[in-house]
This record gives sequence, C-alpha cells and structure tokens, in this order.
Amino acid sequence: MSECCNGGNKSLLYACSGCSDVGACSDKTVRKLSKDGFGKMTCLAGVGARISGFVESAKGADENITIDGCLVACARKTLECIGVKPKSFILTEMGLIKGKTAATEEVVKNMSNKIMAENKNTSSGNCAPGSDCCCG
Repeated sequence: MSECCNGGNKSLLYACSGCSDVGACSDKTVRKLSKDGFGKMTCLAGVGARISGFVESAKGADENITIDGCLVACARKTLECIGVKPKSFILTEMGLIKGKTAATEEVVKNMSNKIMAENKNTSSGNCAPGSDCCCG
C-alpha cells in the first residue's frame, strides 16, 4: 500500500454498492482507490453480517473510509452500528446526481481524485511539505 495520502496508516475502504447509479460509482471508485494503493478495499457485507474477522478488522484499522453513493449513507451507518466512526465521503455531496450519473471511467477517476485530494487536505502527516504526493 502506498504510504502517501494516508500517512502510512492501514486504511480500510468500504463501498456502498447499492442499486442506484451512484452506488455503482461508489463501488468502482473504491476499487480504483484500492488498486491505486490509497487503502485496502474490504467487505461491507461482512461487517453488516457481524462476521467476527471483518468486525475486528474494522475496529483495529488505523482508519476506516466509507464511500457512499447517496445521503442514505449505508456504508457509514453499517460501521457506526459496530461502534466505528469512519471518515465518510458521499458522492452526491461531491457533485454526482442520483439517477443521472453513469458509472463511467471518467466519473470514477474524478471522484477518486476528489477523495484523495480531500483526504490530503484533512489528514495530518500525509505528505512531505511541498511534495505533490500521490494525491495531486
């Protein structure tokens, strides 16, 4: 995993993979972020089912990041149900419109870039001063 953008922490990524277009965008965005080394994608359904390994991983992670498609925020609420407060990103608050946004490569890249930039701006110790880091 890249040590950039997450301060070298072990970040777990959770996606809403709901039935809407923005749910599909969320899922594909998390897959891209995981592939790019921003964190490690893990199973939200495993947390929801209270499977001990997934629950303990969430509780033991340095950082949990949820990416929800819409304001219902199912991914965030699933982690909150086990007592974990994740860093939450909601794609409709970032410019996507539910029912009108196809999960295209361009949309996924744009959302990934916004999330990395936002994480860079809100997390401490992520990048060396003056460096572009992987978020830029």
